Amino acid sequence: MSSPGALYRKYRPQSFEEVRDQDHIIRVLEGALKKKEIPHALLFSGTRGTGKTTMARLFADALGTSDLDLYEIDAASNRGIDDIRELREAVHTVPYESKYKVYIIDEVHMLTKEAFNALLKTLEEPPAHVIFILATTEEEKLLDTIKSRCQVFRFRSPSRAVLATTVTDIARKEGFVLAPDAADLIAVAADGSFRDALGITQKVILASGDTIGSADEVAAIIGAPRVALLLRLMKGLAERNTAEALDAVSDAAAAHVDMQMFVRLFLEHVRAVLLLRHIPNDESTVLASFGEQARMTIVALSKATGSPLNSHLLLRFLEAADQVARSPIPALPLELAIIDVTAKN
Repeated sequence: MSSPGALYRKYRPQSFEEVRDQDHIIRVLEGALKKKEIPHALLFSGTRGTGKTTMARLFADALGTSDLDLYEIDAASNRGIDDIRELREAVHTVPYESKYKVYIIDEVHMLTKEAFNALLKTLEEPPAHVIFILATTEEEKLLDTIKSRCQVFRFRSPSRAVLATTVTDIARKEGFVLAPDAADLIAVAADGSFRDALGITQKVILASGDTIGSADEVAAIIGAPRVALLLRLMKGLAERNTAEALDAVSDAAAAHVDMQMFVRLFLEHVRAVLLLRHIPNDESTVLASFGEQARMTIVALSKATGSPLNSHLLLRFLEAADQVARSPIPALPLELAIIDVTAKN
């Protein structure tokens, strides 16, 4: 049976055309290739799982660089001055069978100060047959002198919609159907990372007893609340039923639900109620990422007059969301918010 990371490797883009959400970078790289004006050093910056290393490999391939002339270095493991000195000596040897030798240095911000200084000297006067592609998740840790010698490309984190579409398409190729709300939940949990999104999808496929993935199956894997718990909380608040709302949070805590995920998804649901109340003609757009049960509840709550599910409640729970991560009892900020809003008449 395949490992959780297998989907990310299996469906790694094989061409620029297959890369999603990085058109601003691809246009420049393709232009450089077409005009034969290849930068000697490039810096790919962006959060984890956005495709920096994949793009570096694709660019090397587009340059006609063979596997023999492609070198990938993990700076987290090879971060010292001796490692960079070895690299400085190696770059002067000519390529085996390609026009260029390409060095991909991943997590370059992990290099020691001495290694940075040694690398800087190499970047200042690299041999004509060498191209460096540096990748980092923490650009702010790099010396300005390093960045100034590179053409810098900043990768966008893929949008939630793009992630949901990606996991849906790849699951289908694996003979598996992800419900729209399940795909959306994966996108939320992945937090802007293609790699994380496909890792979660792999787990859902492995754990599912059939070929259809529901939002509740995804929730069980990532520590998110089941839809029914969210709807119970919403109904409890809508009815100013303090006990019902508190019970929903208590049940979520007993089920080991991640409280940050719980409050984030709750905010999504209440936001949908408010949007639907003010722009009812956009119902299909507002409810696109929700399952049938949630849609029915959101529509009903949006039509209720005098409902406490309003902008003031949303602001109060936004405050609670900010406090959850810092609270020694993660559920406590939610419980206090529930007591506050249900006590008001």
